[in-house]
Amino acid sequence: MPGLVSVKTPPEATPLRISVPDARPQTPVQPGSSRSELKSNSPARRRPPSPSPSSSRVKPSPDRGSLLVKKKSPPEKLLINESSLENPDLGPFLLKLSRDTIAGGEGAHKALDYALRASKSFEKCSVEGEPNLDLAMSLHVVAAIYCSLGKFEEAVPVLERAIRVPEVGRGPDHALAVFSGFMQLGDTFSMLGQLDRSIACYKEGLKIQMDALGDSDPRVAETCRYLAEAHVQAMQFDDAETLCKKTLEIHRFHSPPASLEEAADRRLMALICEAKGDYESALEHLVLSSMAMIANGQENEVAAIDISIGNIYSSLSRFDEAVFSYQKALTVLKSSKGDSTPSVASVYARLADLYYKTGKLRESRSYCENALRIHAKPLPGTAPEDVASGMTEISAIYEMFNEPEEAIKLLQKAIKLLEDKPGQQSTVAGIEARLGVMYYVVGRYEESRGAFESGISKLRGGNERKSAFFGVVLNQMGLACVQLFKIDEAVELFEEAREILEQENGPCHQDTLGVYSNLAATYDAMGSRIDDAIEILEYILKLREEKLGTANPDFDDEKKRLIELLKEAGRSRNKKAKSLENLIDPNSKRTKKDAAAAAPRKWSAFGFRS
Repeated sequence: MPGLVSVKTPPEATPLRISVPDARPQTPVQPGSSRSELKSNSPARRRPPSPSPSSSRVKPSPDRGSLLVKKKSPPEKLLINESSLENPDLGPFLLKLSRDTIAGGEGAHKALDYALRASKSFEKCSVEGEPNLDLAMSLHVVAAIYCSLGKFEEAVPVLERAIRVPEVGRGPDHALAVFSGFMQLGDTFSMLGQLDRSIACYKEGLKIQMDALGDSDPRVAETCRYLAEAHVQAMQFDDAETLCKKTLEIHRFHSPPASLEEAADRRLMALICEAKGDYESALEHLVLSSMAMIANGQENEVAAIDISIGNIYSSLSRFDEAVFSYQKALTVLKSSKGDSTPSVASVYARLADLYYKTGKLRESRSYCENALRIHAKPLPGTAPEDVASGMTEISAIYEMFNEPEEAIKLLQKAIKLLEDKPGQQSTVAGIEARLGVMYYVVGRYEESRGAFESGISKLRGGNERKSAFFGVVLNQMGLACVQLFKIDEAVELFEEAREILEQENGPCHQDTLGVYSNLAATYDAMGSRIDDAIEILEYILKLREEKLGTANPDFDDEKKRLIELLKEAGRSRNKKAKSLENLIDPNSKRTKKDAAAAAPRKWSAFGFRS
């Protein structure tokens, strides 16, 4: 599952790890049982799937005839006769070899070979008609090793098979195995960028966990938060809010006041409220979370919350309070982590943005250059995702400085850092969409179209192919096609964008109205679809008159365009197609150069997210 991200910050991925426990955890339904039972991985830190627990059985005798093992031979020289796989002691032995190989750093490929052989042994030793938990757990290990090798597609069928092996009705151990399988499968789909399938798996896992533990168990709260984070990643904020409220209720009942669990819940709720535009509620949750962290001595976490508080104050135009929050966080981060960490650079970038908004351009540029200096020479061990995120933030500041070429260079570097990283398809798609906009601004329309096309292909493969953001990117690519006089392609893009935005935002949303206007202009330019253009313009005007009001300046432009079309349609249905120069802006007196310059401002409300 993807890591928790704000709408302005690309998701982060944690390095892949493999962990093979020695023994199966205890039953998940017993009071006082381990918190590792029937729960997901730690929320807010997305990792690739880790193997589920394996069974612990008596170690086989080394002198058994069926094991052809040289005395004191290292694991890599182990020779196993396939016929010996029916030995019931071989599976646990091979699984232990797999674990030891990983722990000894001898390579995941060897560990995978041992785990695959262990699975075959467990399968051969299974009693027909009886579910074999050892087989299920060994398959979890195989899938985890596949993921560590970046072979996520190969892990999927292994996990789907592992889920079918246990039977939930046979007791808590079986429920735990199925739960673990669904959560691990969800993480794998997430790394493939398939958020819809990932969320579906998490929901199945949560349902099984709630059936086993009840609705108010603290472990259920952790899984709810995990699923809420996935909904945030997919921009499904209403679903995320419902789950987060449930998490808060459970932790409020089971945890002491101002607990770390409640603080984490409130930070997530603040993120959701911010994304929905409810800044006052977001600020309230952040303040309460900060108080809890202070009470628990979590200085670095308090600094991170101060950054979020600064973001809210900035959104509310309370700039002095925002500066105070950022500077407070900066002091703590410098003293605890040093002057050249990505977190410090991130605060510099936020201060640069804030000072630009308040007209202090010299201070803004200084902080921007400080942030860029840190990301240009990252410290050893800095995650590429952190550097890419920072460069994307800084590119937005250079865009404000009206230095688009510098912004383009930074976006290109960010894409290069992330393009080969698993689980980053959605992030790269967002950056490519941003890059497409910048290319459009400087008049490099062919490159703009290429960047949009690459981003759209990635979004189609994931959950966002039906999101409002996807509709926005389609519209932007349509505008690039208009500039390239690829009218038929532009029509297809605008039509698809209209369908998505109507579904996601409704017909009265500004983004949807913008696509309507583009589509009408494109139909008009085709010459053969004037009636369709008239129909769309009449619909837009009706919406504005009945629901949105006529004070919007676009109303007069659209009305003039409709009157003109009706006159022309009355004269001749086969009028000469309009010049494509008029498609971007309804004011036909503007030149193509003026239209290109005006387009970024016209569509700035679409709010591209990196």
